[in-house]
Amino acid sequence: MSRRVAREYAIQFLFSLDFNKADDVENQLEEFLLHRDAHREEEESALNKSSKDYAVEVIKGSLQHMEEIDKLIEFHTTGWKKERIAKVDLAILRLAIYEIVFNNEVPDSVAANEAIELAKKYSTDESGSFVNGVLGKIIRGKGEQGI
Repeated sequence: MSRRVAREYAIQFLFSLDFNKADDVENQLEEFLLHRDAHREEEESALNKSSKDYAVEVIKGSLQHMEEIDKLIEFHTTGWKKERIAKVDLAILRLAIYEIVFNNEVPDSVAANEAIELAKKYSTDESGSFVNGVLGKIIRGKGEQGI
């Protein structure tokens, strides 16, 4: 399948971590992927090998840079504490910011557009605009802030 499906898996896993903190994230990720593979027939979109590899890459990258990503979120959401942001929007922002700031393979506009579409699909009507606003600030500020 596509990277879009890989991103969907990634936000589902990142979302789940906000509720199920584990000491062994590697094991939790492995179990998540096994569960998804076991239910492959029930889903219209399943991961192929390269998409699965990309999902794992962006999940691990997002987790590795979580502290930096969360600081960017708090800096660019004036008047919003991270705890006030809907958990699904937070997962989407974390993934998109990882792709924008730490993954040079994905153009910023692609990462932002994918995040906006995921927000529209999985969150509220206002989430697409919210995600767009935050990511737009980060993209515009990349050069100025040395991100």
